[in-house]
Amino acid sequence: MKQYVIDQLREADYDKILGFLQKNADASEFGDVFWVRLPADLYTDVQKEHEKCRPFCFAVNLSPKQAAFEMLVRSRQVLRCSCIAYADARQRDYIIDYADRMLDELKIKI
Repeated sequence: MKQYVIDQLREADYDKILGFLQKNADASEFGDVFWVRLPADLYTDVQKEHEKCRPFCFAVNLSPKQAAFEMLVRSRQVLRCSCIAYADARQRDYIIDYADRMLDELKIKI
């Protein structure tokens, strides 16, 4: 799996990130996994065509020592479809910027 990983988190960092994700992402049934919606203007041409598969999102896997931002853009509606793919360059940049903005907003120094 391709991911942007922030590791060596301190306990206080984990708590801050957990609170941030609880407010700004959708919780999953998998504990510390959260879904972050990708803005529609970043959808690929295929994703734009697949209205039944919307919204598209990426996962954030949080653990006490790291936060992993997955580069797989998924549908929460279907498991397998041609619209589910690794992030293109614009989507990748958004995911990395999202993580970095989160750290800045939470004043977490890595």
